[in-house]
Amino acid sequence: MFDTIIQQGIVVLADQYITADLGIKDGKIAHIAPHIDAAQARKVVDATGCYVLPGMVDVHMHISEPGRTEWEGYETGTQAMAAGGTTSFVEMPLNTMPATTDVESLNVKLKAAQGKSYVDYSPMGGLVPWNLQDLPRLSEAGVAAYKCFVATCGSGKPGDFKNVDDYELYVGMQALAKTDDLLVIHCENAALTDKLGAAAKAAGKTKVSDYVATRPVFTEVEAVRRVLLLAKETGCRVHIAHCSCPEAIEAVFEAQAQGVDASFESCPHYFLLATEDLDAIGPKAKCSPPIRDRNNQARMWDLLERGMIQMLGSDHSPCTPDLKSSPNAFEAWGGISGCQNSVDAMFDAAVKKRNISPVTLMQALATEPARRFRLGAKGEIALGKDADVVILDPNQGYTVTSDELYYKNKFSAYEGFEIGCRVTHTFVRGHLVYQLGQGIVSEPVGQRMVVCK
Repeated sequence: MFDTIIQQGIVVLADQYITADLGIKDGKIAHIAPHIDAAQARKVVDATGCYVLPGMVDVHMHISEPGRTEWEGYETGTQAMAAGGTTSFVEMPLNTMPATTDVESLNVKLKAAQGKSYVDYSPMGGLVPWNLQDLPRLSEAGVAAYKCFVATCGSGKPGDFKNVDDYELYVGMQALAKTDDLLVIHCENAALTDKLGAAAKAAGKTKVSDYVATRPVFTEVEAVRRVLLLAKETGCRVHIAHCSCPEAIEAVFEAQAQGVDASFESCPHYFLLATEDLDAIGPKAKCSPPIRDRNNQARMWDLLERGMIQMLGSDHSPCTPDLKSSPNAFEAWGGISGCQNSVDAMFDAAVKKRNISPVTLMQALATEPARRFRLGAKGEIALGKDADVVILDPNQGYTVTSDELYYKNKFSAYEGFEIGCRVTHTFVRGHLVYQLGQGIVSEPVGQRMVVCK
């Protein structure tokens, strides 16, 4: 007897998509067949005409609890993920207070998440100037990966995050090479972007497009290449966060060819938005690395179509409305609230509008992130895997409006987007968490994921 059968959906597997039934039992995918007798299930869900997808594995997600829960908490952030088709996430160690940079702050973080998450989660640790000798303790505590910045970051307040210089990065990489941990790195040249930004601000520049101009492509690519060189020297496993341009991605491929254990992600906003759109949207679309122009966007789409975008993460980085309210883009918080539309907006733009295979898209949204971050039970629809399943109706369109967002602060750079498909069901380990028309339909069922080191 199955707990649930999902009938006659277009099931997207790791290498093909087929019309089939899924049998779910004890939180796992127990059977995949052309037909399963409905009498064998306690519950049957008809997915005829819909896609049955593996839930997105979002490896770049910010929850601001504890310390800045007014920005985003576990309850609201994970409800937004569930409503958008994300079933698990790896959480960044910053934007909380304190940042997750030692075992003590990790325990505070885990306590804050307990009983509040609607999807499964795994926390990262931070690599910062003051914890280089303590990294092995965080590894023993089971963090999923580490995050650091070579771009300037942090408020300077006690307990907040801070970027590292090249020496600190080198020492940290040496330590993480010994523990075989993955280091996720925000790559922008701090000296150049800081001074270009200061000069633009002094000259009276205020628009989001002006901000983009102070962080040109070469400032991202230089930092990526520098980081990859240090990875080659130390043997550290590295992952380049939120690549915004093909030149940065090319640098990763070159390093891989030289034997560097490197990977990368990009984000939906680099495919769905362009510099030319930003001034009309305003600071809600400010992020770093910035959203680049239409020519760059077209080249990114070409890479995705050819299956060369390894991973896509939301980089959901929310804040309160006042931090986005300044008419001067240089003074506004840099981060996009977008996790609720990672799956549907990309499915619409990629599969429906560009005829990209749903297999290619879900490799980037689910399968490859789970593999790289060693989340063995996640990322694909296959026997024995967790039943993290999303049903998406390709014929049910809608317009993104603030009132339907689950975020703590209900605004997004995607407001007004017309999306030609819609998530109708989200299952996390077989639990139906979200259903269109009813909203969140379960208690918080999310659990901490174990990383298979």
